[in-house]
Amino acid sequence: MAGRTRYRLPLDGSLRRKFDALEGEVDLRVLGSAPADGPSGDGVFRLARPFPVRTLDGASFYLRLPFRVARELQRFPADAVLTQSPYEAAAALLGRRFARSRTRVVVDVHGDWRTFTRLYGSPARRLLTPLAERVSSAALRRADAVRTVSPYTSALVREAGVQPAAEFPAFMDLDPFLVPPRPLPERPTALFVGVLERYKNVDGLAEIWRRAAPRIPGATLHIVGCGTLDGVAEGLVHSFPSQTTWSQTLRTEEVVTAMDDATLLLLPSRSEGMGRVVVEGLLRGRPVVASRVGGIPDLVEHDVNGLLFDPEDHAGFARALACLLSDPVEAERLASAARSAGERLVASPADYARSVRGLVESTDHS
Repeated sequence: MAGRTRYRLPLDGSLRRKFDALEGEVDLRVLGSAPADGPSGDGVFRLARPFPVRTLDGASFYLRLPFRVARELQRFPADAVLTQSPYEAAAALLGRRFARSRTRVVVDVHGDWRTFTRLYGSPARRLLTPLAERVSSAALRRADAVRTVSPYTSALVREAGVQPAAEFPAFMDLDPFLVPPRPLPERPTALFVGVLERYKNVDGLAEIWRRAAPRIPGATLHIVGCGTLDGVAEGLVHSFPSQTTWSQTLRTEEVVTAMDDATLLLLPSRSEGMGRVVVEGLLRGRPVVASRVGGIPDLVEHDVNGLLFDPEDHAGFARALACLLSDPVEAERLASAARSAGERLVASPADYARSVRGLVESTDHS
């Protein structure tokens, strides 16, 4: 498995259970990243240290990845390399050539890979869009198989001219969210959890709250996350100090508490893949007010367990917030259907591991 995920060793919690289950089904090696203060590997993991210049860490990872894949294939003759996105797939295809290997390359598609340069990071990254999209499109077409995680991601891959070999959910560490949720809080609160980047429509979030906050003076917005648009969160706290709180980072248990302290989850994204935070919010029994984009409509049914709007419909979002945060009965109506919708998306580590083994075996025989 190859991806830019940063792993802290030794693994703990359900992440450990995930990889224990995988090791029970396949002989496994993992190429990923290590935190600056953590181990760089063990018998299964081969992790790259962060590049000393933080802004070049991503470029350094992807430039080195073909050589890391080639080296690993020479000492570990794998049946398949499972890659985290088309970008890692491009590196794996090149590494396979360097190693003169016939190992199959499988691409995982968890969302719209094009947001990597279009809607994420600094404006300078957008200059890479033409090159990145040519590379990723070529990787999708040349890979031996593509695995998707939802109807939305399957549609994206088909639009690129490729038929998915398999569709099954990604394993998500959801155990902390599975305990029975608390009732909706007395103080009306909207919660946003996500990186503060353009694809999350953070500028739209600010406009939505600027419209909604004056209508519901007793309500608050809790923002959880950080990114290149931290200034937007700072601006909201400055403009509405009694109605806005901002937590740059929270541990998983603290996110659970933040959701239990919220009336609803707000997610006005411009692009979204599987929408893990949506699943988490539903499992906590919170209605989701979100954009009708990406994989969100696969999870949220409008006027059943949440409300859906165009990401640029700031007025619609603001009206929805004003309604749900001032009407406990309506908020409770949507909340009552949320938990069961989230539970349908929970998969065990064993289920995930068996699906991965089946995918590897199918590519071996194709």
